[in-house]
Amino acid sequence: MSSGPVTTALPPGLAPPGGVPWSASATARQVLGLPEPEQLSEGRAAARRALERVGGPVGLAVAAAPTIAFVATDAAAGLGPAFVALAVTAVVASGVRLARREPPGAAVAGLVVAAVCAAVAALAGEARAFFLPTMVLPVVFVLAYVVSLLAGRPLTGFMVNRLAGGPRDWPRHAALRRVYTVTSLVGLGMAAANLVVRVVFYLADEPAVLAAVQVGATSAFAVHFAVTLVVARRVAGAPVALPVPGHR
Repeated sequence: MSSGPVTTALPPGLAPPGGVPWSASATARQVLGLPEPEQLSEGRAAARRALERVGGPVGLAVAAAPTIAFVATDAAAGLGPAFVALAVTAVVASGVRLARREPPGAAVAGLVVAAVCAAVAALAGEARAFFLPTMVLPVVFVLAYVVSLLAGRPLTGFMVNRLAGGPRDWPRHAALRRVYTVTSLVGLGMAAANLVVRVVFYLADEPAVLAAVQVGATSAFAVHFAVTLVVARRVAGAPVALPVPGHR
């Protein structure tokens, strides 16, 4: 009697193509006439990894939670309870960041930003003042984009070139510089629009809209970063590195 491994011959119609090992799921798909599961395209996979570098959906939700809690509680119960909701949510958000093995500095920074925004709102005695400190960010980005474009060193090049595997002398490469110039112009338009919208709704005293704008701007920045990284990677011809836990 042979002691070798027992093999099961598949019917001709169910033979796995190209010598792919047999599996029950593959046979079931062939019997039922179901298509093979689609693999993520290279671009989509790179975009997903790029989004993970800026926190991914969970990171974006954690970053937005304190602001949403503050505005929602202020609308429902007033400014005092809103500060309590903000403090609780900010602490929980920092705990989530630490649990996800993000750098401790990110957790501390979240608490500091929440504290500064709350202090400004408390001094002003109105909820809309909560958004004054973060309104500085689009101003900084507008200035940075303008200065970098005038200097011939587009800002997105400094942001993503190393991650995209581009050469150190990327300003000398016409194709890469063109990518970074176009994406920097897009980023400049986004930052300028973000600033204008914030100013308009701040003057209109609409904290809820300001919260939505702030959350939307963060998500838009993440998408812009991911698209820029994927396009630059294709031009540079280098693979995008996987995100390392604790080093975002």
